Amino acid sequence: MVKVFPTTKEEVLQAVAENDVKFIRTQFTDTMGMIKSWAIPAEDLEGAFENGVMFDGSSIEGFTRIEESDMILMPDPSTFRILPWRPKEGAVARIIGDVYRPNGKPFEGDPRYVLKQAIAKAAEMGYTMNTGPELEFFLFKLDENGQPTTELTDMGGYFDFAPLDKAQDVRRAIDFALEDMGFKLEASHHEVAPSQHEINFRFGDVLSTCDNIVTFKYVVKSIAAHMGYYATFMPKPLYGVNGSGMHSNQSLMMDGKNAFYDASTPDQLSTTAKQYIAGILAHIREFAAITNSTVNSYKRLVPGYEAPIYCTWSASNRSSLIRIPASRGIGTRIELRCPDPACNPYLAFAAMLNAGLDGIKNEMEPPASTDVNIFKLTEEDRAARGIESLPGNLKEAIDLMEASEFVKGVVGDHVFENYIEAKKAQWDDYKAQVHQWEIDTYLSIL
Repeated sequence: MVKVFPTTKEEVLQAVAENDVKFIRTQFTDTMGMIKSWAIPAEDLEGAFENGVMFDGSSIEGFTRIEESDMILMPDPSTFRILPWRPKEGAVARIIGDVYRPNGKPFEGDPRYVLKQAIAKAAEMGYTMNTGPELEFFLFKLDENGQPTTELTDMGGYFDFAPLDKAQDVRRAIDFALEDMGFKLEASHHEVAPSQHEINFRFGDVLSTCDNIVTFKYVVKSIAAHMGYYATFMPKPLYGVNGSGMHSNQSLMMDGKNAFYDASTPDQLSTTAKQYIAGILAHIREFAAITNSTVNSYKRLVPGYEAPIYCTWSASNRSSLIRIPASRGIGTRIELRCPDPACNPYLAFAAMLNAGLDGIKNEMEPPASTDVNIFKLTEEDRAARGIESLPGNLKEAIDLMEASEFVKGVVGDHVFENYIEAKKAQWDDYKAQVHQWEIDTYLSIL
């Protein structure tokens, strides 16, 4: 039986009454992608639909100054979901909203609004975007005080099952919770690294998918904590093993057909698909600070751990930044392999979509497909082929973004300035720290 979820205000209010919902957690993300949430009583929800919920924007990372702090969250009824791990009597639900200024205008610093602007641009060109992300995460043990550690829960590897995958019951509970909230899961398995897991859900329109990414991270963390574990989407929590990525499958639809598919070409990729790829490759270095948003992100983007670092594309080569999966027809898509799950999904997909549209609008041509293992090429070989690398660290990524009129146009002045300021502060704090590697390497010899 297919579960039907409410999409209108009236349907949400009916679901609240029928399911004994007592509190609703209203949610949005700050500029960095952190979930912000507070609960309102169920009896206040109808008023929230009409007038929104007031909050202090000056307390939110990247939002507003103290003298212009009043913000309003307008709940989106299509995002209403009851939290399945909470008691059914006196149930709790969550709903995602859009941020507005008191004058009724959308807040330009709201990441969801930034993505909606990109969607509108695609619509003007006749396209809608579908995407299917693949999120990886680690499950670690908690210490005696309930604080997260990096102590492994298992020594399993790719596709391993019990007894090596000792956290399978946690993943199973996460799967059930996600399905109860409307996710259509396609794969759930142990990943390559010890204590690492991946759960894939079916592709959909880009706005709903980004809402689902936010929900996914919320559910995974909540279920893990409920069962005595800690789930982290940190890109590289352990040295010497693979990090966690968010491979981002994406395609464009036009008039109900996949605009990336063309049966008449040798590789069955359309000119639109090639131009989209060219746009991504042309701009990826500029928006890497968004798709790979932390200092730690660049510890994952190193040779030897399956993460791509070279700006190439291929239909068969997993060492390329963009891979073209084998499926054709409605399933024709590109897979951008560098994003990680620490990113703000709304900003990341706004950047990806805009880059691809820029490639289409300007009829860009991608370089030739790279069908060799790029990690085995010498620096001279890569230079001869014109292969560029992703930024080597967050500072390089910030500098490239700060110089990019393209990225500024994608996210708008408000997000652009606040995002760069916050990332510069993170880098300055990081570079001033004395890290354990320095102690281990230098203390005993200098």
